Amino acid sequence: MRNYLIILLLVSLGCTAEQSKIITIEGKLFTESNQPIAGVGVLSANKSATTDKQGKYTLKLPKADIYQLKFSKKGFYHSVQTFSDYELHTNINSHALIADITLVEQTEKRVMFAFGGDVMMGRRYYQPKFGDGVLISDDNRLSDSKAIVQHVKPYMSLADLAAVNLETQVSETEPEERAPKSVTFYSKPEVLEALSWAGIDYVTLGNNHTFDYMNSGLKSTLENLSNSTLGYSGAGINEQQALSAYHTTINDNDFAMLGYVGWEGGFTPNQTAGKDKGGAAYGSMNNIKNSVSREVANDKVTFVQYHGSQEYSTGPTGVTEQRLKSAIDEGAALAIAHHPHVTQGLELYNGKLIAYSMGNFVFDQYFNSTPHSFILYVWMDGEKFHRAEIVPIYLKGYKPTPATGMNRFNTMKRLVTLSKARGTNIGYSGGHGVITSANKAVENTGQYTLNFKSGTRVRSLSNLPWYNNLTSVDLPEPNLSYRLGTNLINGSDFESFATFDSNERGFLFNRENTKINDFNGNKNLQIGIDKSEPTIFGMQTFRRVYKPSSPMTIKANIRTSQLTKATFYWQGRKSKQSFTDALTNGKKHVISSVIFNNENTWQPIEIDFNSPRIGYRSFRVLVEFELQDGSNGTIDLDDFSLIEWQSAFSKEPVPKLFNLGSKQASFIGLNLTTDEAVTVIH
Repeated sequence: MRNYLIILLLVSLGCTAEQSKIITIEGKLFTESNQPIAGVGVLSANKSATTDKQGKYTLKLPKADIYQLKFSKKGFYHSVQTFSDYELHTNINSHALIADITLVEQTEKRVMFAFGGDVMMGRRYYQPKFGDGVLISDDNRLSDSKAIVQHVKPYMSLADLAAVNLETQVSETEPEERAPKSVTFYSKPEVLEALSWAGIDYVTLGNNHTFDYMNSGLKSTLENLSNSTLGYSGAGINEQQALSAYHTTINDNDFAMLGYVGWEGGFTPNQTAGKDKGGAAYGSMNNIKNSVSREVANDKVTFVQYHGSQEYSTGPTGVTEQRLKSAIDEGAALAIAHHPHVTQGLELYNGKLIAYSMGNFVFDQYFNSTPHSFILYVWMDGEKFHRAEIVPIYLKGYKPTPATGMNRFNTMKRLVTLSKARGTNIGYSGGHGVITSANKAVENTGQYTLNFKSGTRVRSLSNLPWYNNLTSVDLPEPNLSYRLGTNLINGSDFESFATFDSNERGFLFNRENTKINDFNGNKNLQIGIDKSEPTIFGMQTFRRVYKPSSPMTIKANIRTSQLTKATFYWQGRKSKQSFTDALTNGKKHVISSVIFNNENTWQPIEIDFNSPRIGYRSFRVLVEFELQDGSNGTIDLDDFSLIEWQSAFSKEPVPKLFNLGSKQASFIGLNLTTDEAVTVIH
């Protein structure tokens, strides 16, 4: 059993020059039966407090970009929560109120698990694209590998057992044998020590990259794992070994951990283990039923991890869903799935929890849809599901970090929506999501006033509670209508651009001539412009998941002290075009040109266009800045968003949300500008 001594970042992460100024953070701690908890220790930035009889705490902290709070009391599981200064809306010497937090009581046989998604530390961690900095150098492999997971260590270390999907082979050098497939992974052995250091106890190998370098890579992986502290299952030198479970005992509970990949693979020899062949455990219906029933018959609390479904999809395939539910029917106590690289919903099925896709945990994908992920805490009373908690995670520059602000909203809104569609309700505890065995709906909607800046028709909704749906829109004028949309660009508000020792890697700009400014407490990106040639800014790569022929809006705030022309483009990658060729030679389609004056004031822009209808697999937007006179200058950019509208304009007070995308709305748009406020129930 893991003890509760954790190494916590006792400083506010990402401190700025404002750190000598003080803000006050307040909140309350409750039991699961909604009783206040007195005597809880609260710690952040070397400052401590204790909750009173009402469960209330007050902390006075140096003003910083990020605040991480640790809550601890004997008899309860410890908790860590992280918030950004921006999402708390703090002002100097003001108070910030944290939403109520629930602590889970320790009982004699209760066990806390933590699950993360797909993990690898190869490829772009050593050889980054687009001129980004190296994350793991050969001269400093172990410390660099630990730095990748340092910001999730406080979270994973809390659990009695923490698990991830190790989607890579492990070898000191690239193995000579290579499977005949387009993408193969291997990571250096330090990945295992870094995971163990971060609090990980077990990895599943049941995935489509466990046999990437065939027998030599599998042998190296199993040898390195055997020499580590990590437990594992889901692969082996033959089918019998691959379908064997990892066994462990925690608080007098005997657990069995099984891992599977959902398909055999289209190459020869394929990726799954056979009678006399190594590989991943094949998750056929028969294999799942037989191995689960075997463990259950031996009085093991059995967990299933399954690798399947379609990449970048919103829900599981029918095959995946049926296999996971069949595992539960055979007696499995919990089912965790992965492979899509994006998150999918959770479902309480016959009182047991299924997570259909955990998304990425440590991965180097640069697609805009893949960084939003989560840690899943699960408390089990023997084989009975007690409670789950969702910690939103954002892979910032390929590093897993606590998701805050807009990233928290987008991550949690997706999970709430996709889970609700399966009849499973997600409540909240502070900034985390909660699923209880009672599956009670959240019923605390509020009324919010939305003001639109002069001359604008589009407004973000990410300051509204992520755990509620938009249920009513009150338009102040009869000629107004509204539509709902989602933002396809990560980190577009620049508020967390440089936090957690990791920069955003999704933007295209000159790194040597750019900095983050603080303008009245709000962050923005300042780009240097050379008078001799145009300066390009935009999306570093193409948006891989988008809806063809959708109305789009580019929204931004721009400020310049010199007369500047901005030309906005979309550039696509055609269906059979290589990625490199599309970046270099893909046609740039002009959307619009705008002249910005030299008044040094913020000017909003909202430019409408339609996404490509046919012939393209992905696209991105770019803007080209050209000085019209004078010497070299600068451009200040903020809130650079690409909004994909999920609904048509409507005057209906109750939104008709015909698709799951519209239920994840992070923006509202009007057909006309107005000086009046729009009121919503959310």
